[in-house]
Amino acid sequence: MKALLLSHYDIDGGAARATYRLHQGLHKVGVDSQMLVQTKSSDDKTVFAPSGNLEQSLSTLKISAEVLPLKLYKVHRQKQAATFSLQWFPDKIVPQISRIQPDIINLHWVNRAYLKIETLAKFNCPLVWTLHDMWAFTGGCHYSGDCNRYIANCGACPQLVSSHNWDLSRWVWQRKRKAWKNLNLTIVTPSSWLAKSASSSSLFRDLKIEQIPYGLDTHKYRPINKKFAREILNLPQDRQLVLFGSVNATSDKRKGFHLLESALQELRQFGWQDKLDLVIFGASQPENPPEFGFKTHYLGTLNDDLSLALVYSAADVFVLPSIEDNLPNTVLEAIACGTPSVAFNIGGMPDMIEHQQNGYLAQAFKIEDLANGITWVLENKERHEKLSYRAREKTEQEFTLEIQGRRYSSLFEEILAKDKLS
Repeated sequence: MKALLLSHYDIDGGAARATYRLHQGLHKVGVDSQMLVQTKSSDDKTVFAPSGNLEQSLSTLKISAEVLPLKLYKVHRQKQAATFSLQWFPDKIVPQISRIQPDIINLHWVNRAYLKIETLAKFNCPLVWTLHDMWAFTGGCHYSGDCNRYIANCGACPQLVSSHNWDLSRWVWQRKRKAWKNLNLTIVTPSSWLAKSASSSSLFRDLKIEQIPYGLDTHKYRPINKKFAREILNLPQDRQLVLFGSVNATSDKRKGFHLLESALQELRQFGWQDKLDLVIFGASQPENPPEFGFKTHYLGTLNDDLSLALVYSAADVFVLPSIEDNLPNTVLEAIACGTPSVAFNIGGMPDMIEHQQNGYLAQAFKIEDLANGITWVLENKERHEKLSYRAREKTEQEFTLEIQGRRYSSLFEEILAKDKLS
């Protein structure tokens, strides 16, 4: 069985990192897995991407052209505009796939003008689509916020600040409905929240939807001696450390850094300012850093597994107050390193965080409860040790590369067996 994973990136970004880990997990269980990407950053010989200056220039041109229709809408001018993908620009993926001749194709995050919507119907083998956000079943948004128009047919899109039913979101939705109605397609979601959302959508409600969580290398992401980790990172030994981090940590509003700021104000009122430091990765210290009331250590962007494992191990608690999220790698990585995590009870967080067992699930967007959760994790040393133990235990039971690889391998074999009979 030859499986081909399609992804815009191989290791850059959360969805790409999760995809590449699956690629590794499939190899671990004996599946002939290859990746086809638009932008390659690794040196893995089983990952293929267009090479040469011309191909890279065309890719940049496509990305620029892809967003041109959005200039018709206010969303293009909004500072905090949500990600919105149209996927209308032609691609050259079919000839590349024909050369590889896979038995099954596993799509992942294929946006940024990588894969045109209509191209899926040209693939001549069964398709499995692993969703990393909501884009596949919406009219263009990657996270829908409070809008559930994807249940019907999109249009009058709040992210486009549109009041017209026949807007770009309806156009994208209609293209998907027309192009994908006869596909041999199975959907995989990493979280139960995303599975529920996909199954309620007008585009995917009649499809088979499997839930398979992400996996990670538990030999790389493991507890490291806290004193040693802090010494390597030049972090204080005599303070409790609250860790926050993600891609574009302080600027991506969806990750909720502004809500953490408010929770820190609550903690100051409880007298924690002399006990805690804040550690941030995924962002460098700005010229005029905000005053949180706590000493703050900015670690910048961290890309390698060892540095990330050191950071998680150095921390006493990891906090990710996302407004919307699927199954963020950062929480998985934190609990794998035995670091209890605190988050709002939204999205895929309950799939990873067992309330008061390996962390704390705060009531959605309740700042006081988020602060209470941080306090609850930190205030009792014996309880903290139990939380840490259970965090690592849950990772070993549910989130290893081998478990993920076996589940995908079984799904691929089942789909291919049915395809032979039909």
